Amino acid sequence: MPLYFLMGNITENGQRRLRANPDLVVESVRDCECEGAEILTQYAVLGRFDFVMLAEADDNDAVARLSLEMSYRVGMHIETLPAIALGQLTDLGDDDEDLDVAYAEQSDGEWRLPDSGDAEQP
Repeated sequence: MPLYFLMGNITENGQRRLRANPDLVVESVRDCECEGAEILTQYAVLGRFDFVMLAEADDNDAVARLSLEMSYRVGMHIETLPAIALGQLTDLGDDDEDLDVAYAEQSDGEWRLPDSGDAEQP
């Protein structure tokens, strides 16, 4: 299944709700039942976003429903980004048909940066 990153910023209303219930985000993820999508892991982060969640979904429609549900439950603005495994990008060839690979299901393979030997030398 394709992976997505949900990058969230708490709204003013969400801040009040989070102050009243510090476990709000964890509980919201646990209780959220969106068919075809689920949040795999979540992090509170420093910087531009307050929270980052990794989700798995059948398609863009399913992750959009998940994003809306989490926005409503917690009180946050969410930016959803499709995640493409680096191995899939390095495997792309010159054929137009190969471009579909980047948006296909994620492989069960390991996520890794290409070895320096994998890159073509100029």
